[in-house]
Amino acid sequence: MTSTSLRSSSSTRALRLGTADVRWTAREDGDLGTAADDGVSARRAAVHPGPWAWAHQVHGRTVHLVDAPGAVAGADGDGLVTGAPGVAMAVFTADCAPVAFASPEGVVGIAHAGWRGVECGVLEATADAMRRLGATRLEAALGPCIRAECYEFGEADLSRLEALLGPSVRARTSAGRPALDLAAAVGVALGRAGVELAADHGACTACSDEWFSFRARCDAGRQATLVVAR
Repeated sequence: MTSTSLRSSSSTRALRLGTADVRWTAREDGDLGTAADDGVSARRAAVHPGPWAWAHQVHGRTVHLVDAPGAVAGADGDGLVTGAPGVAMAVFTADCAPVAFASPEGVVGIAHAGWRGVECGVLEATADAMRRLGATRLEAALGPCIRAECYEFGEADLSRLEALLGPSVRARTSAGRPALDLAAAVGVALGRAGVELAADHGACTACSDEWFSFRARCDAGRQATLVVAR
């Protein structure tokens, strides 16, 4: 499996992935998460006008079907799929992996994949839900997330993930401590689900204050990954 690595800059925060448009926001775009304040709607509209579909993320494997713009707004879950053109769907992250999906048939999806979500199969569940809508060949794009050099990880959880996903997920931080390679874990899970990882933004949310990072800076804000079906 090969993927294109995208340089981290404002000019590379958009990508055409098959039949979908993908957009990543950053700190400069403001908090795009689900906090109920007067500015969130305006900030979202500045990125993409019209209603967004989004879920209340719970680090699980529940995937929702979105059959009209904004039809899902806050239901518990970590994946969204649609076969309807013009539907915008988002996940919000500050270290977890945002993964956008597309297919030639116009079926698209998005998943919020922290390590718990990867472990419980949210990426496979999103791919399965897309195939139930008629998708055949699936490709994905991985957005900004925490990378191995910054992701010190407990040995018990790391060993369990290594047993599940293989040795590529075990890494070392820049200080030499045991780490989880979340991007590698996403890649393994996608490969097992028959999904091509076509692009990886490559940015580490913890390494630069360009991004919100809960792990590195205890940021309350969240960047958005938005996928729009075309």
